[in-house]
Amino acid sequence: MTSTPELLQLLTRAERLAVRGLRQVLSDTDSGLNVDGWRVLALLADGAGHRMTTVADCAFLPPASLTKLMDQLVDQGLVHRRVDPLDRRRILAYLTPRGREVWAEVDARLGEEWAGAGASPDAEALATLLGRLAEALEGAEGGAEVPAARR
Repeated sequence: MTSTPELLQLLTRAERLAVRGLRQVLSDTDSGLNVDGWRVLALLADGAGHRMTTVADCAFLPPASLTKLMDQLVDQGLVHRRVDPLDRRRILAYLTPRGREVWAEVDARLGEEWAGAGASPDAEALATLLGRLAEALEGAEGGAEVPAARR
């Protein structure tokens, strides 16, 4: 049986290696994105439009940092913001056509990198296990709700 320290070490190692690979892909594609920007585009790629609070949760950023990042993504022509038609007090974020192109390029390249590393066959099972782990750990923190986009 794997001990908790071993499991934490494996998770940390995998996360660091994954982020290192992601940074390399972002650099190679000249996307102008950093990891936080990639997380935002990953969420917005569904085309649904998301509130800033949801984007902040899914990007693991405090609101002030998200505002600065969103301003940069808007300036790069990757994201645009609109008033929510159902609640005019809220702002929704969407990818621009250029943002969708950049996302598609980065996502395809990242998929190639992961497939080359042999991660593809087990990706579904890994996502399920990690999702269960995250939900269990968040539940242990007092029932914190997992945003739908992070499930």
